[in-house]
Order: sequence, then structure tokens, then C-alpha cells
Amino acid sequence: MKKILFMLIVISSIIYSQTNFKKMIDEKSGKEMIAGQCDFTAFADSNYFWWFEYGEKNYSPDSIVVQKLKEIVDKPEVTIVMGTWCSDSKREVPRFYKIMKEINYDEKKIKLICVDRKKEAPDYDVASLEIKLVPTFIFYKDGKEIGRIIETPTKKLEEDILEIFMK
Repeated sequence: MKKILFMLIVISSIIYSQTNFKKMIDEKSGKEMIAGQCDFTAFADSNYFWWFEYGEKNYSPDSIVVQKLKEIVDKPEVTIVMGTWCSDSKREVPRFYKIMKEINYDEKKIKLICVDRKKEAPDYDVASLEIKLVPTFIFYKDGKEIGRIIETPTKKLEEDILEIFMK
């Protein structure tokens, strides 16, 4: 019974995950990178898992700020534009994910777009987002942008998120 339940969970996560991305070779480094819309399950691949897991496990968000984030009822939607080739993305996106897990944020409200070095993604109009640096976290309420975190937070990531969530 447990095996059947586990298989159903795995199959449904595969079916319902957003997997409109491509794996390609980064011309600069010669390493594999992802481009396109995906979800966090894309980082389960061994090419990405090591840095994603390391970044998530080794970040300790401020518990007081996390508690304040949990208390906000009307949390905005988030679009993340990142590069799997980018050191800032490798640092900030796993931290962001950890914070979101700790506040029980609905992952369905996160759109994750991986871009190549030209800040482009197949089947997605990244240019309309006016991305200059990655990662860029764009927050929306009622379809309107209410804030961005670009490349690195101005304070701690969770503090910047709280400031935007409170708008």
C-alpha cells in the first residue's frame, strides 16, 4: 500500500509539475544549464542538486522575520528569473526556497523561469519582465508588480521579502 501511494505521489508530481524547460550546454563554461519555465523539482538533477541542497541546508533565516512572514495572510505571487549558470542565483534561490518552505508558502504561486546568459528562455517572453541581472524576484498582488529583489538583497533576503509582502 505504501509503495502504491508513493508511486501515485511521484507520478502526479511529474504530471502536474511545470516542465517547459530545456537543458542545454552553456557555451562559456561547457556545463549543462536549464532554460525555460520549470519548478523546483528541476533541481533534483545531479547537475543542480549539489548546489541547491547545499544552499538550502546551510542558510538560517531569521526566525523572528520568518514568523512575521507566516502571519501575513495575503501573500503575493512571485516570479523568479534565474540562471543555473549564475553564482548569485545559486546562492539566493535555494535560500528563497527555504524561506518559502518555512512559511508554508503555496509553491503554485511561484513562477520559476531559468534563462541563458542572454537572459532568454524558450517559449517565454523574458524581455517583457525587463530583467537586467539574475536572480530577480518579482512580487505581484492582484496582477500588479509591488516590488523586486534584484541579484542580491539589500538586507537579508527574508527581511526584503517581508518588506515587500507588507505592501
